[in-house]
Amino acid sequence: LTTDFNVDAILKKMFKMFNNPSLPLEIPESQLRKLCLATREVTMSQPVVPELSAPVNICGDIHGQFEDFVEQIKVIGLPPQQNYLFLGDYVDRGKRSLETICLLFAFKVKYPNNVFLLRGNHECASINSCSGREHDILYARGTVPGPFRSPGS
Repeated sequence: LTTDFNVDAILKKMFKMFNNPSLPLEIPESQLRKLCLATREVTMSQPVVPELSAPVNICGDIHGQFEDFVEQIKVIGLPPQQNYLFLGDYVDRGKRSLETICLLFAFKVKYPNNVFLLRGNHECASINSCSGREHDILYARGTVPGPFRSPGS
């Protein structure tokens, strides 16, 4: 990773959204790419099947519902005071998948021993492309015009 990546700066921007979850995501694409690389690096350094000790908060099927996810974190508590196991399906269906995955990735990079992410079926290219999530991300970043929502999303 390059030296201009700062997960604390990303978390600071994400925490602003805690009080107003409808705020737009204002993280440059270059930083989002570095966040993805940092998350990959941390994840690859850990066992595929983590051994966790209680207490652990188990959360699943966030599906891009950023506002609900933020409320859940507010009620349960932030890492590292709380440990989390997320069961996948972080994106699709909700309107704020990019914000959801960014917050999860930032937590994982900052607190690698308190936040664990499993991959659900919505975290694969075939599901993302057929559900329109790939288009939604490009739209959110200003790369393509107009939102696309697949049936049922």
